[in-house]
Amino acid sequence: MATWRGLRVAFLLGSLFMILLIIVYWDDVGGFTLYPLREPKQDMHHSDDAQATTGPPHSASTSSSFTASSTTPVPKERRGGAVEQQVEEEGSDKQEQRKEATREDAEEEMSHTTEVGGEQEARKKRIMDMCSGKDAVDFPGRTRTFEQIPNRELDHLIVDDTHQIIYCFVPKVACTNWKRVMVVLSQSLISPSSGKPYTDPEAIPPDIVHNSTLHLTFAKFWRHYGSLSRHLMALKLQHYTKFLFVRDPFVRLISAFRNKFGRPNEDFYRQFGSVMVRRYGNVSGSLPETAAEAFKAGVKPTFQQFITYLLDPETERESVFNEHWRQVYRLCHPCQVKYDFIGRLETLKSDAEQLLKLLKVEHLVRFPLGARNLTAVSWERDFFAHIPLTMRRELYKLYEADFELFGYPKPDSVLHQ
Repeated sequence: MATWRGLRVAFLLGSLFMILLIIVYWDDVGGFTLYPLREPKQDMHHSDDAQATTGPPHSASTSSSFTASSTTPVPKERRGGAVEQQVEEEGSDKQEQRKEATREDAEEEMSHTTEVGGEQEARKKRIMDMCSGKDAVDFPGRTRTFEQIPNRELDHLIVDDTHQIIYCFVPKVACTNWKRVMVVLSQSLISPSSGKPYTDPEAIPPDIVHNSTLHLTFAKFWRHYGSLSRHLMALKLQHYTKFLFVRDPFVRLISAFRNKFGRPNEDFYRQFGSVMVRRYGNVSGSLPETAAEAFKAGVKPTFQQFITYLLDPETERESVFNEHWRQVYRLCHPCQVKYDFIGRLETLKSDAEQLLKLLKVEHLVRFPLGARNLTAVSWERDFFAHIPLTMRRELYKLYEADFELFGYPKPDSVLHQ
């Protein structure tokens, strides 16, 4: 009985095996197919195009060779096979064209990426050479270690732990919009309208984004982590992607002057503007108490008074430069922080696109390019026209390290007039 049951099972398995062989065989030779072929409209369109190219098969004006071949009946199966082969070949051609176009796009993208990568490597190498002392230009703090930088000087290094990013913001170098981007990425601010974290950088009010309590900076690590703070900073500097944006130093100065002293600004008038006017403006008597009153009375610092203030040794003794005109090497410490990306305001659009890809957040946020600072390099000649040549050269020495570190050409038109 057991033998009989075994034979039946073997017979059934053999039968199933033979059926599968038949199915595979007939499917391969075109006898039938397990999955009916559905020709997309696109393929039909390709077939129509092919007919239009070769001409209608029954045209009276066909060549003799075509006539001779047409007199020989072609089996239906062969005709169908020819049409399928033609569609297949044309589909293959189209696929090859698409592959070639994709390959060309990839090569173009790779070429652009290589070009940008080469530019970034050149920018980083320039900084490395400067910091190693290969260049004759020296500047304060060049040789100190990161551990020797006081905590108060690390307040411009914003940290986003979620995406492992460190951004050193430089005032007057698109820092409002980059701070907005950092807020969106870190989800550190709730929109009052939606009750959720902001997702659009442009929707974040600029006055709010400059609130120092909004950003986690290295300067705040001591409060959060105590004695572990320096160790954590070192780990993050080693593993996070670090970036900053820079700008022509003299143009940045002009931009800062226009923004802070070209219109009423109460804080800057009280702390700096009134000091400049009183020291270098030969103003007798008391000064207006508010910026609005001062502007109404025509009392405001000139660009020359601003430059005189920057060059006055008394200024440096009183306090470190305000962040809006403090040198970038003092804000961001490029000799101690090995930045992975150095962007420029002059190439902001392309640099921003490349950076977001490097950070792998281009799908999460876009850099807002709406409002742009209009101060241009061409303004240098006009602004420095009334500044004595000796002062211009002193000012260049004050910012020479920034010019050299970030590859900005020496402004000979300003220094040799």
